[in-house]
Amino acid sequence: MSMPAMKSEASTAVLPAAAAPAAVVTMTPKRTPATEKYLKLAKDAAVRVVPPLVVLALLLLFWELACQRAGSALPPPSRVFKDTKELIFDPFFDRGGIDKGLFWHLSASLQRVAFGYSIAAVVGIALGTLVGQSVWAMRGLDPLFQVLRTIPPLAWLPLSLAAFRDGQPSAIFVIFITSVWPIIINTAVGIRNIPQDYRNVAAVVQLNPLEFFWKIMIPAAAPYIFTGLRIGIGLSWLAIVAAEMLIGGVGIGFFIWDAWNSSHISEIILALFYVGIIGFLLDRLIAVLGKIVTRGTSAS
Repeated sequence: MSMPAMKSEASTAVLPAAAAPAAVVTMTPKRTPATEKYLKLAKDAAVRVVPPLVVLALLLLFWELACQRAGSALPPPSRVFKDTKELIFDPFFDRGGIDKGLFWHLSASLQRVAFGYSIAAVVGIALGTLVGQSVWAMRGLDPLFQVLRTIPPLAWLPLSLAAFRDGQPSAIFVIFITSVWPIIINTAVGIRNIPQDYRNVAAVVQLNPLEFFWKIMIPAAAPYIFTGLRIGIGLSWLAIVAAEMLIGGVGIGFFIWDAWNSSHISEIILALFYVGIIGFLLDRLIAVLGKIVTRGTSAS
């Protein structure tokens, strides 16, 4: 073998091989169960909240564009906010008489609703239990209830004013007579749908009528009762706003009527916004209470 060839092989043998590029290792943080839970809650909240916000934004945009032109009968949202800033940021002012902030008007309306609705709940559940449990009571009272429940709420107001001669009890009576019918009907349906096995068990353990009412009737019919209570609270809030427009005094209904007489359309729109929000919250309150009492079996 020649010398140049040997040198070439030797030089080739001692040359290091080209270094391979180092692999890039990325560390993916592990998600803990708590993190997964929070992410799921955030996703669920986004699914529930984002669509209504998008729709609301589109409606406000359409409203703004439609009412910006000169001569429009309704003010755009920007003008509503400008005209009602004082009412929005200072709802607690009280200058005497009916010149009060929206908090006091809403508070007065809610107090009337609380009284009338509480009476309707007690009377409605009691009468619904009677009608649902007794065939004779159902035959005698159900036709009367079906006729009376079709009378509009405001049709009762003149009669109540003639009877009580005062606006406060008249408004409470209108709330009661408006909201009691769905409570009676739904309670009666719930009582009639109690499984016969429950009644057999009550007969075996010899429950007295009061024990049967509290331990069997009310728990078994609770989903129906709370459905009636939810319908009733919505009707109560509708009735008080309408009744207060006629009886006067402090209340959100009278505030709307007074704003109309003063041509303050922006104040009417703001009041309607509050009426809708409070009506929604009242409905949610009864729904949550129903889920707690019935352990999630009531209608959501």
